Amino acid sequence: MNDHMANELGWMLDEVLKVPEARHAILLSADGMLRAHSQGVARDEAERQAAALSGLQSISRSTAEFCGKDDSPWQQTLVEFADGYVFLVAAGAGAYLAVSSTQDVDMEMVTYRMQKLVDRLGKELTSPPRHDTAAATRPGTTVPS
Repeated sequence: MNDHMANELGWMLDEVLKVPEARHAILLSADGMLRAHSQGVARDEAERQAAALSGLQSISRSTAEFCGKDDSPWQQTLVEFADGYVFLVAAGAGAYLAVSSTQDVDMEMVTYRMQKLVDRLGKELTSPPRHDTAAATRPGTTVPS
């Protein structure tokens, strides 16, 4: 399967990269599987990062009691490096959105765009699968209701 076919939601991730200094975005599952990635990050690199970020989310979630209550739900992790940031947020049931950026990014704008994207992704991730409309137009076929 080529990368384009396996990356159907990638175009949505490109939207968050319109924030100046945002670099890459990936959508991953709780078990570390890559679901989609933005342009500019190779699939192999996105898969490697998805696995790592899944572990990071798990570690973050396990430190909830340090914040006050051990059942406090995890919402976001921010990691700062000398050259930039990695933002990681919940993106629906069993899905996470990660964005990397330079150190000069407007952090508030990135998190705002990420939340807007999560809202849109939630609709995409819970939408029923689309039926093959080409089959419905062939003679002798019917459209399921």
